[in-house]
Amino acid sequence: MEINGLDPYDRRGPGQKPAKRGAYLLPGAFTVANLLCGYYAILATLEGSVADFDNAARAIGFAILFDALDGRIARALGANSEFGKEFDSLADVVSFGIAPAFLAYAWGVRNLPFSEAGQAVHIYQLGWLVSFIFVVSCAWRLARFNIHGMSPGGSGYFVGMPTPAAAGMIAATVHCITIPIQTVKMSLLWLLLLLALGVLMSSTVRHFSGKNIRWDRRQSSRMLVPIAVVAAAVVFYSGPALMAIASAYTAHGIILEIARMVRHRIVSRPA
Repeated sequence: MEINGLDPYDRRGPGQKPAKRGAYLLPGAFTVANLLCGYYAILATLEGSVADFDNAARAIGFAILFDALDGRIARALGANSEFGKEFDSLADVVSFGIAPAFLAYAWGVRNLPFSEAGQAVHIYQLGWLVSFIFVVSCAWRLARFNIHGMSPGGSGYFVGMPTPAAAGMIAATVHCITIPIQTVKMSLLWLLLLLALGVLMSSTVRHFSGKNIRWDRRQSSRMLVPIAVVAAAVVFYSGPALMAIASAYTAHGIILEIARMVRHRIVSRPA
């Protein structure tokens, strides 16, 4: 309803042009594929078998791929939109927040043997709490990114661990080890990792983004060798290879932050 020619639900400021409605179909299709993978990962996790856990981990991996492609395609086509940004974030909450939290809880907590059931009750309670913290950290990280964007230092770094990387660390671990955790000690270590990933997502520790790499420009031909080696390792030894990649990315942000703090302390030290 309009009052004096004005729409009471129009929140635009004075002089602002109306927002364009609609969505770009190609990047939106990749976002839907991302969301579908997250949804499937949840369903596979609920089935509860070893094969289903691995399928859920693989689905999260494909969701990471689709999430990377939708943004690149949108930028390449000039098809960025506010709708696309919000839709992508909502899909990411499912694929990189809820789905990996479900998988982490089911794979790392719910399969404790009945002989340790007395301890397991407390682990179950701790498990769903830590998993929920992971989901909240993921949603908070995405909201902060939508508001503040990349690192103040430029597009080369993310502020905080990106949510696909945190989800990838969980998926890679499940895919590599496959057998669900069977002891309370290992379950506690698993929950500690899950909590650390949540802290990294909500922290200001910078992580390399790769967005400043110009794939459309000529590079040294030697770069093809490590790319081929990594690709071959992922194809033929996907479990250990993806686990190594995910672990290296998780650790590199912490290492860079420690190096930055040491360098800052040395520079600020009086001569």
